[in-house]
This record gives sequence, C-alpha cells and structure tokens, in this order.
Amino acid sequence: MNHKVRGRKFKRDSAQRKALMISLAESIITRERIKTTTAKAKELSPFIEKLITRAKVSDLSAAKAIHGTLSDVSAKKLLGEIAKKYEKRNGGYTRIVKVGERQGDAAEMSIIEFV
Repeated sequence: MNHKVRGRKFKRDSAQRKALMISLAESIITRERIKTTTAKAKELSPFIEKLITRAKVSDLSAAKAIHGTLSDVSAKKLLGEIAKKYEKRNGGYTRIVKVGERQGDAAEMSIIEFV
C-alpha cells in the first residue's frame, strides 16, 4: 500500500520530473495557457502557484530563488507582470479545463491557464 505517497512519478527519475515541471512552468508563464495531459496539469498547478506566491513577495531572496529555478525571460515575466496581476489574490491562480482525449493514445488532455 502506498500510504502518504504524494505526487506522480511519470516514469521518470527525480531530476527528470523536476526538469519537466520547470519546462511546463516556463511554457505556461510565457504563453499563459498550455495544453497538456491532465496528470501533468494537476502536478503543475501547485508548482506554479508556489512560484507565483513567492514572486508576490518581491524581495531579493524571492527573486534569486525564482531566477535559480526559471530562465531569465520567464523569471522577469513572472516577477514583473504576473506577480503584479495577482497581487491582491490569495491563491487559486490557475484553472484546469478538461478537453477530452488525445487521438493517438487516448490520454486525457487538459488546458491549464491563469485565471
């Protein structure tokens, strides 16, 4: 039994999972809406929301942590535009909308976007 086991593995080791989440986070920050599998969207949502909450603090240590995680272009957009957009909102920055199954392998697809 898998009691208290949190998160999905996606058949990847921990470094690959971290790289996947960073890549998806950069995509959603630059495009503000991406289409991916539902499982990946559900894992991405808390990851990106923690980054936004960190960016809202807007101090030097938060900026360094975000620049250490994301690329420069994504970090600047997150700290500049997106953090200011959600300044008065307490959580719930993303929305997941299910859009059906992918034709090739019938994986359940979703659109994850900023609210």
